[in-house]
Amino acid sequence: MAEIVLIRHGQTEWSANGRHTSYTDLPLTSEGERQARAAGERIAGRAFAAVIASPRQRALRTAGLAGLTVTEVTEDLAEWNYGEYEGITTREIHERRPGWSLWTDGCPGGESPEQVGERLDRVLNRARDLLTSGDVALIGHGHCLRVAGARWIGLPPAGGGLLRLDTATYSALGFEHDRDPVLASWNAHT
Repeated sequence: MAEIVLIRHGQTEWSANGRHTSYTDLPLTSEGERQARAAGERIAGRAFAAVIASPRQRALRTAGLAGLTVTEVTEDLAEWNYGEYEGITTREIHERRPGWSLWTDGCPGGESPEQVGERLDRVLNRARDLLTSGDVALIGHGHCLRVAGARWIGLPPAGGGLLRLDTATYSALGFEHDRDPVLASWNAHT
């Protein structure tokens, strides 16, 4: 049975510093480029019927360095819109708003968990339709791919908070008994 492979983009300056990065279009660091090439080694020899990517350069560059040819680009796979929290860390947000959680509160001037869940549901439905032709790769961002993992296994978007996802890691969404959605692999570095 075909799988949906998730690859988070490689490291950027802001991901290395824990700064929320959605619409700010940052390049990969040299370490991020190394990570992206290593991600390609993990999927070497695997054929993909489709490769869907976020339009951000960090995702597109990761795909290219991993040896993948992007077949579709969609804003639905872009990172969570952090609104007023763009470019700042969780610690800085907690100084302004103690107890804040992205997973339950969303972002002022940005997106709610439900809005992100709706976008990722569309991506997953598209990918699921393409599975009849083979594996599908999704190249995106930490929080949105965590939501995708949660939604795949029937959790609400906030369930993504339970799924750690490091830069340039490999995860796979699959099926048990050819019908039940499962996390076949998660946050794999090798």
